[in-house]
Formats: sequence, structure tokens, C-alpha cells
Amino acid sequence: MRFLFLFLDGVGLGPDDPETNPLARAEMRNLEALLDGHKLLLDGIKGSHLESERASLLALDANLGVEGLPQSATGQATLLTGENVPKAIGYHYGPKPNPDVAAELNNGSLFSRLKKNGLRAELINAYPPGYFKAIESGRRLYSAIPLAVTRAGIKLKTAQDLQADQAIAADFTAQGWHDHLDQPDTPVLTPHQAGQRLADLAAGRDLAFFEYWLSDYAGHKQEMQPALALLRQFDEVLGGLLAAWDDSQGLILLTSDHGNLEDLSTRRHTANPVPGLLIGAPALRDRFARDLEDLADVTPRILEFFGLSHADL
Repeated sequence: MRFLFLFLDGVGLGPDDPETNPLARAEMRNLEALLDGHKLLLDGIKGSHLESERASLLALDANLGVEGLPQSATGQATLLTGENVPKAIGYHYGPKPNPDVAAELNNGSLFSRLKKNGLRAELINAYPPGYFKAIESGRRLYSAIPLAVTRAGIKLKTAQDLQADQAIAADFTAQGWHDHLDQPDTPVLTPHQAGQRLADLAAGRDLAFFEYWLSDYAGHKQEMQPALALLRQFDEVLGGLLAAWDDSQGLILLTSDHGNLEDLSTRRHTANPVPGLLIGAPALRDRFARDLEDLADVTPRILEFFGLSHADL
């Protein structure tokens, strides 16, 4: 069985308000077909979860009982550890892990526990040469996800992995590697091909994790048209993924660390719940979704998916 974790930074479930919520305005035909005509909105869930033939949509609490707005470092660390990190340290924090958050990740993450049990878990994002140089020089710090990966002794993917079709660019297509990173030899994918690449990479691993941070960046920019363009591209990626994915062979989980993109009226994060979108066979989804209520529930459910217990954390 395979598990594909699609992490979309800063995507909450907001109201059906096309003036402020690009998820209410965007035409996303693949997502809407997946959800029987529903958009990625809180209104369609109505306090429970939405079911379709291939998908289940739940609203997950990202506030975790801690005062203040959710932040990236603590939200991501919670997703990766199965522990309520904001509650453990007493506050939300981000964007990058501080010593308190890093200490929580050092106690064990999804990546380290799966590796310890002989499973292949990888972050399938490719990082350009400049990223590694900035980390080595101290000019840049790891965010929570690559920090957890490297602490687990798992190598980050490089430009060479991207060239060899063993990774995927942060913008899905790698067009940004041409336009902004001076990497003209990098193959550029169509969004549909990028979705197929996600499925192919997941097929070769027990857990494939993809981090998409451009959604959070778009939320902070507060510009509707670029946000709509980003969502249209993501929907094409989703179409390619759905066409290539065998529901009987595993699960796809799409979730986030906090709200942001769904409310362009503010540059700040939101207190909205985040989506827990599951794609796969009904029996697999039902088991995973049972009592799935907040970010801290995600890693224990993934461990159970692989026949491990929460004690393995």
C-alpha cells in the first residue's frame, strides 16, 4: 500500500465568498468532479464530512486549543509528530522552527518512525543548488518539513533527482527553475504531467510527501488573480494525479497547517479549519477518517495505515 501526502501550506476551509475567497471563485473542474460538484469550502461540509465516490472531505482543527492564530512551524511539527506542539510549548510559532519546535521534532517524526520500521518515506520535492548553499552558509534555516527529513537521516532531493524524474519541483512544473533559478536545462512538465509524476513517485515509495508552499505565499500577497491562476494550475495537476492513481493501492491525503489563502481580506493567517481531503477506496478512507479531528491525529492515522501503532511514535 502507498500513501501520498500532499501538504498545501496555508489553505483553510472558508466561507462561500467569491469576493475574498479564491477557492469560492476559482473554476476547479477536477476538484469539483471529485467532490460531486462541491468546492473546497467549509459550507459544503456543514459540521460533518463530505463523501463522494473517490473522496472524503473533513474539516480539521488547526488551532489545537491554543490562543492565537496557528503558525507554520508548530502546525507542520504537529502534522509530523502526532503531538500537539503548540500546546506542548505553550504558543503557536512560525514560520521556521525555533529551538522549542526543533526539540519536539527531535523526539521523532513521521519520517524517522517509518524509516525505523523499514519503510521507505521520502520528501519528493527537489531543491536547487542555491538552497543547499544557503543552508550550509547559515543564511537560510530549514523549515519544519525538511528539518524533520534531514534529522531522520533521509537525503533531500536535488537538481540531479529532478533531471532523473525522481523528484518534482516546488511549483509542480519546474517553470520557476527556468524563470527564477537560472536552471535552463531543467525539464519542464505540464501540470497534467506533474500530477502523473506525483503518482509515479508515490508508487515507488511507501510514503511520498510533497510540500507546496506557494499557496501560503499567494495568501500573504492578497492578490485575487494570481491566486486564481495558482488554483487553476493545481487543479490541472490534480487531474493528472487522479487519472494515474489506483484507488485500491493506497491513499492520498491533502491537508494544511493553517488557514490563509481562503481569506484574501487579510495578510494574516486565519483560525479556519483546514481540509482533510482523502482520495482512495472507500474502505481505506473510512478507516483513516475515523475520529480524525485535528492536525495531531494525522501521523497516528498514517502509522495505523502501515500497521503500526501510536506507540511507534
